[in-house]
Amino acid sequence: MDFTFTEEQQAAVEVARAVFSGVAPDGVPSPALARGAVADDFDRPLWGRLADADLLSLVLAPEHGGASLDPIALCLVLRESAKVLARVPLLESSAVALTVQRYGSAELTARLLPRAGRGELVLTAAASGRTGHDPAEFAVTARRHPSGEGTSWTLDGIQTAVPWAQSADHIAVPARTENGRSVIALVAGDQDGLSRAEQFSTSGELLAEVRLDAVRIDDADVIDTEEAWTWLRQLLTTGTCALALGLGERVLSMTSTYTSKREQFGFPVATFQAVAVQAADRYIDLRAMEATLWQAAWRLSTAGSQHPAGGGLPVAADVAVAKIWASEGVRRVVQTAQHLHGGFGADTDYVLHRYHAWAKQLELSLGPAAAYEEVLGDLLAAHSLS
Repeated sequence: MDFTFTEEQQAAVEVARAVFSGVAPDGVPSPALARGAVADDFDRPLWGRLADADLLSLVLAPEHGGASLDPIALCLVLRESAKVLARVPLLESSAVALTVQRYGSAELTARLLPRAGRGELVLTAAASGRTGHDPAEFAVTARRHPSGEGTSWTLDGIQTAVPWAQSADHIAVPARTENGRSVIALVAGDQDGLSRAEQFSTSGELLAEVRLDAVRIDDADVIDTEEAWTWLRQLLTTGTCALALGLGERVLSMTSTYTSKREQFGFPVATFQAVAVQAADRYIDLRAMEATLWQAAWRLSTAGSQHPAGGGLPVAADVAVAKIWASEGVRRVVQTAQHLHGGFGADTDYVLHRYHAWAKQLELSLGPAAAYEEVLGDLLAAHSLS
């Protein structure tokens, strides 16, 4: 089996590294030094550089100005972005654009995707539901009107902790119809009946509670395909695992550098067995996070893999495994880094506390590993592995 990335995927990584090389992590706004949100907007100059490098159109088809790469390539770029704490909605905007391309109408794709690929439109997704614990699609109801009444859908409900919602031009809102089907509504940020209340993430970024009060949208702005929301949710989750991997790799690298220079009793602390064992354990965590991430991304990149023919587990199982390792792994990596840095790790003049806050936000976004162990158990019970 060949596990190497394609030339196109490797080229995307090189371009991403070049763009992100201009980002200084110790210059990223710190939640420890701000009251409320660290900023009112994301990093627009960086967003422009990503657009100029064609990284915002990476997964789009050529007819929309893209390179037609897959979720694996997106995860590779996200991994690089997390290493420098890039404050851009790269995951959300790319995931929504890829979902629109895969499931949206020709009119919707033509209207949104070229501009999204050029960085002119910012897309985000509401994936946390009303409380952050319940399925997001149950937080909003979608009623379709009989033809002849003009606007085709009415949305009512609340979605919490929507990332970059204050800056987004369109929010992908999952909703439940009267007959129990899931749809995705692409709601404009200035739509009548939509309001946003400020919330703050653990990393200090501005989130929003999005309230929809009889929001009426055209049928063309609704993706009425049952599988679309499942696929978008899994793509967002897998992308978050990629962010956790990139952040964890940078933190372990920082820890290695620090412990090789910090001396006690005349020797670098990295030479002490207890330190080396802890670092080795975290390296194993990262390699497990990496292996499960690429398995999930590969399944998402493979057409028709949601329900494989001839038995076997659906892609949801691979996403659950990646999520289990990412949620637990990123926490353990950062905790060990803080421990091995001693008090220096909490110094706000040093960059590690920023990574700690971002890691905690990623862990919270992914949710507890135990919940996905239950999901995985249910899938194992329901599907034959023969």
